[in-house]
Amino acid sequence: MPRSLPPLNALRAFEAAGRHSSFSRAAEELGVSHSSISRHVRGLEQRLGVQLFRDAARGVELSTEGRAYLGHITPAFDVISEATEAMTGRASGVVTISCEPVFATHWLMPRLGQFMAAFPDIEPRVQSSYTLADLGGFEADLAIRSVIHTVPEQPAKIICDAPLYPYGAPEKYGWAKTAKDLLNCKRYKDRLGDPWRVWFELAGVDPELVPAPEWHLQTSLAIELALSGEGVLLISAEIAHRFEVSGQLKRLIDVPYRDGSYQVLAEPQALRRRAVRQFRDWVVDAGAPFRS
Repeated sequence: MPRSLPPLNALRAFEAAGRHSSFSRAAEELGVSHSSISRHVRGLEQRLGVQLFRDAARGVELSTEGRAYLGHITPAFDVISEATEAMTGRASGVVTISCEPVFATHWLMPRLGQFMAAFPDIEPRVQSSYTLADLGGFEADLAIRSVIHTVPEQPAKIICDAPLYPYGAPEKYGWAKTAKDLLNCKRYKDRLGDPWRVWFELAGVDPELVPAPEWHLQTSLAIELALSGEGVLLISAEIAHRFEVSGQLKRLIDVPYRDGSYQVLAEPQALRRRAVRQFRDWVVDAGAPFRS
């Protein structure tokens, strides 16, 4: 008996629009026009005799019937994708990664070419944002975040331990040999709280001797000041790595302050795709030199 199946293109358009709550983002994902997505969805609604979407303040939102239908269609596409990857022996498609800007700029992007060379059929799309993507709402497949004193809601793996060290331009601060040498330097930090005071205490300096204030700047701005010799920066080792290799920054005192880690988070449903698992495993392997 023949199956009662709507056109595959209509199902793909609906599934992508439902995941993103946006016809425009669905069109971008599938490489078609906004009008094509709209046409396929309207045709599917007519065939099923139900309204799948409602207009919303931003884009569209699924109706009750649409949400129930998506709950069946997305797993079905996942099964087809898994079967295809098992048959061909390789993963393919787009993997969307939401990543903190500093980590994306100074750690992930310089290494991304290695991933693309190893997995030419997978297209990594990096979204740089301080706002955590709604993984459950399919805004991204994976998210890379600095995790401090919290437990992520999604399954996560540690990329690197993110120990903090003081760095400075070697021609300006290369003379520093002990933590006390940094007491009267202009000091920058990339996070709230009092990490410098904690670091000095770990380095054996009485916290009462640490002068204030310290400069709290976004990391990208603090890095530029440190590169120009305008102070020393307490920053994680993996972010400073490429500047240290190029000789632009020097780790001044080899005392680490461990205050969290960079982790890659994923929604379990996204991990059903082999391409998503391969990117997650690759980024965890790439971070191995920066884990204790």
